Amino acid sequence: MSRPGPSNSIVDVQGLTVGCAEDRAALTGVTVIVPDGRAVCAADVRGGGPGTRETDALAAENLVDAVDAVVLAGGSVYGLAAADGVTAAMGAEGKGFALMPTLGVPPSPVIPAAILYDLANGGEKNWGERPPYAELGRAAYAARAHKTPLGNAGAGMGARAGALKGGQGSASIVTADGFTIAALACVNSWGSATMPNQRAFWAHAFEIDGEFGAITPRAGAFDLEDWSGAKTNPAPRENTTIACVAVDADLTPGEAKRVAQMASAGLARAIRPVFAPFDGDVVFVLATAAKPAPEPRALSIARFGALAADCLARAVARGIHAAETAGGMKAWRELTDWPP
Repeated sequence: MSRPGPSNSIVDVQGLTVGCAEDRAALTGVTVIVPDGRAVCAADVRGGGPGTRETDALAAENLVDAVDAVVLAGGSVYGLAAADGVTAAMGAEGKGFALMPTLGVPPSPVIPAAILYDLANGGEKNWGERPPYAELGRAAYAARAHKTPLGNAGAGMGARAGALKGGQGSASIVTADGFTIAALACVNSWGSATMPNQRAFWAHAFEIDGEFGAITPRAGAFDLEDWSGAKTNPAPRENTTIACVAVDADLTPGEAKRVAQMASAGLARAIRPVFAPFDGDVVFVLATAAKPAPEPRALSIARFGALAADCLARAVARGIHAAETAGGMKAWRELTDWPP
């Protein structure tokens, strides 16, 4: 049977490390996912209010066919500068893309990024002309390791998921034939990850070994327009789940794009409502090419995409399950009843 990997996180995919940095006073942070070597990447942008960097470069018909890292950050538009810090650090190490390597000409690290809006979620945001994100990007890159912090970590530090404290979650699966698929999500959604008026997660059907509380849903129907647990007053660009899925197979850019599109279904399984006009939902896929995908390849892509969606749904729930109360946002772990 397929089972979670040793850490049940994205670093179970061979060749990946994760770095996180937080500004706890500002209640924000940055997460960077770094492959050992350049990796094929694709993105699926579903939210109506996304904030991204370098996603156009990932199209299969364009020049760059691999990336050096993926950055997820809080801070809304300010957070895009986190990728600047990672770019500077990697460029100084001589890493990046060069069409024609030339002495004295630095390479160009290719670092796609996505941001979530945590500006109104508490914390000291009076940074004037010096937002902290470039330095947080550098710090996250320097802190990369074979572990994935959950909850109030990285870009999940100041996240809010509906009415509850959001956070960073991750999950993995290892198939019977030895492939590893995993996801990391920073959940700042407008919609709710819990079912109406109860503590059970929408993703409960995909839970493995009680990884996010083993709470059984209460029986009974509910009104399809009951959005209990969602944010009651959404505003443009304030709500986002940004995520990265990883696969240790040798996907092409086009195949990675299809896996990203399928993986986005995991957000729909775990959050309700999702992909709204004021959400910025983005899913990246990294393929580390540690092993060849089995033939027929189309069937392998279907398997990887389906498992990626399952992992992403679990990662969303694990992030909220692990989060701690902060900035006036109550954590799921402190709920005894509903509403929070």
